[in-house]
Amino acid sequence: MRVKINITGIVQGVGFRPFIYRIAVQNGLAGYVRNRGDAGVEILLEGSAENINNFLRDLKNKKPPLAQIHSTITTELSGDNKYTKFTIYKSSAEKELAGSVIPPDIAICSECLAELREPNNPRHDYFFITCTDCGPRFTIIEQLPYDRENTTMREFKMCSYCQGEYTDPLNRRFHAQTVACPACGPQAYLTTNRGEPIKHKDPVREAGRLLSEGAILAIKGYGGFHVAASVTKDEPLRRLRKAKHRRAKPFAIMARSLEAAKSFAEVSSKEEELLTSYARPIVLLNKKSRYALSPLVAPELHNIGVMLPYTALHYMLFDHVDDLAFVMTSANPPNQPIVKDNEEALRTLGGTVDYFLLHNRKIAYRCDDSVLRVHGTRPSFIRRSRGYAPAPIMLKEKARSCVLGLGGELNNTACVLLENKAFISQHIGDVENVETRAFLQEAANHLTRLTNSRVEAVACDLHPKFITTRLAQQLAEENGWRLIQVQHHHAHVAALMMEHAVDELVGIVCDGYGYGADGGAWGGEILFCTRDSAGFKRLAHLEPQPLLGGDAATRYPLRMAAGILSKKMDVAQWLLAHSRYMPYGETEAKLILQQLRNGVGVTETTSCGRVLDAVATVLGVCYERTYEGEPAMKLESAAIKGRDALKLEPIIKGNVLNTSQMLYAIFENLGKASTADLAYSAHAYLARGLASLAVENAEKVGAKAVGFSGGAASNQILAEIMRQKVEAEGLQFLVHEAIPTGDGGVSFGQAVVAGFFNF
Repeated sequence: MRVKINITGIVQGVGFRPFIYRIAVQNGLAGYVRNRGDAGVEILLEGSAENINNFLRDLKNKKPPLAQIHSTITTELSGDNKYTKFTIYKSSAEKELAGSVIPPDIAICSECLAELREPNNPRHDYFFITCTDCGPRFTIIEQLPYDRENTTMREFKMCSYCQGEYTDPLNRRFHAQTVACPACGPQAYLTTNRGEPIKHKDPVREAGRLLSEGAILAIKGYGGFHVAASVTKDEPLRRLRKAKHRRAKPFAIMARSLEAAKSFAEVSSKEEELLTSYARPIVLLNKKSRYALSPLVAPELHNIGVMLPYTALHYMLFDHVDDLAFVMTSANPPNQPIVKDNEEALRTLGGTVDYFLLHNRKIAYRCDDSVLRVHGTRPSFIRRSRGYAPAPIMLKEKARSCVLGLGGELNNTACVLLENKAFISQHIGDVENVETRAFLQEAANHLTRLTNSRVEAVACDLHPKFITTRLAQQLAEENGWRLIQVQHHHAHVAALMMEHAVDELVGIVCDGYGYGADGGAWGGEILFCTRDSAGFKRLAHLEPQPLLGGDAATRYPLRMAAGILSKKMDVAQWLLAHSRYMPYGETEAKLILQQLRNGVGVTETTSCGRVLDAVATVLGVCYERTYEGEPAMKLESAAIKGRDALKLEPIIKGNVLNTSQMLYAIFENLGKASTADLAYSAHAYLARGLASLAVENAEKVGAKAVGFSGGAASNQILAEIMRQKVEAEGLQFLVHEAIPTGDGGVSFGQAVVAGFFNF
């Protein structure tokens, strides 16, 4: 019997061909296996029907842990047998099937880590030790199929020892494309901040010692550079904040071990599972009461972003020092993509760091760290990138067409929707300049090539002035694709619907800004979306509030607070007393008061984010937004140990939740209740009010589920209070678990509307 089998999925770069070789030989079969240019695998088998059936059983039950089989196409062949043994053939460049993809970068496995520590092992102390089960994949591939010559490892010719392992079917490095050792592989080295080499026999551990002593280093990893520093010394952190223009934005840290992380942070069983997974994301952990790290790491926040080492180099940094952790933050100039090339790093980071820890392997595609937090036992993505991208989100049904979604403007990603798979790119960032636009286009093109997709439509935001909108229009015109524009909050709800496979949903969407269907500034919306329509119905929203000064109000929330409070009181005395928190002090305050009196040129917003900002500034928690979401994040931290002291009843008129009275109540109770209790009371009011509106409207339209999406859906307090209210009314409450709650999931939602919803 002769059969040909074509397999799609994540089957290149995961030890799949060696696995196929072993089970074919074990089952007494002849033939071959080879990678294809479409990221799939082709197998030809010759042998008895019984042995082939046994092979297919083993294929399903014994596949490598990182492999994902999406489809298996088996074709019986005629003719006589031609093979006497089973062989791994040279890869084919043929591209026939679509939907396979290269796996994400994988953290070092336990076997490689053991070899790293074994003095007699040839890879002892080798910073780039990898095997078929671990190491970089997505960030080294330049083109398919996944063979060494198509990766950035092609510059390193294998020595006889590595070649021997590579060709040995019994070795776990059999056909491992990243196989290398100190004799033939990439080399690590130290330089000054001017790029002058520093000779040292152990540059990685020397880098760890320098960090421990207070130096700032740029460290090259798998998908880009990190900037690293001590977590206990204030001086290097002050220097780093000044150099990176990050007055208060929290730094992610890398703990030397799980036990070290537990010494300064609370770690639940789900958080431990995520921290130690092969994806090794950054996980937001609550600080312990005996937290002893510098307050400059995550200023005025109750939590801290922690990851564990995911390469041999990271483990070695800690070997000769006692530090529990190091700051390990993405190395990128303001509003630029993460730095990936040595020359670029020396040019852009030389004025920030004291030393560079470099290696001579090129990075093909940059990839930032992923960030999650846990709500109860549920994971919530803030950023889905390294360790997850580009592995697909598997859907319950197939889309009508292949769609490219380009996302919004902030915290962006791209998404390729192909049949029942959604391939979401690595984190792109804020698409506000030519560099991030180029990165978005490069990432979208690379994802399309890797998956062998034939795009038919491009989806983007409704905002006419977004860079992503203009890019979508350009691509549609150049390629003859359909152009589909999707309202921002509709994309959020559509993403949630498809993630949970529901046909209709009443969605609560809370964020900072989305261009509304009426051209207004939306951000606290309740929408009804169904699969039967490409549109949506806006059922309810937060009270429109004056956005005094437009973008200036998003940076200086005193403007928002003054606008809201002016509906209930004379704000002149209060605003003038706090005018020092604005760039132009009293002069600016008087202009704001004049604008409030005249009411000329004042735009309005329904944004939940802006209301949270106003509460934060009334409570004195945050007067200036120096990074995205800062006031709301600090407000959540202030509320985390509070209680609902005010027990404010939601004021709902028609389908509008009043927020003016809530902010006035907070103001009136300053000094009468603690900041924590007032902060919690504000959260409780918004969550209960929005949930009440959603439940009431769900009953009217006959919906069985209510969902929560948008950047504010990562807020643990809001999400939990909403959940309690919705489930108490017998409705299902849905939140994101596979894609980011914020704008990193918008590209997926756009693609969903274009590929699944009826026009």
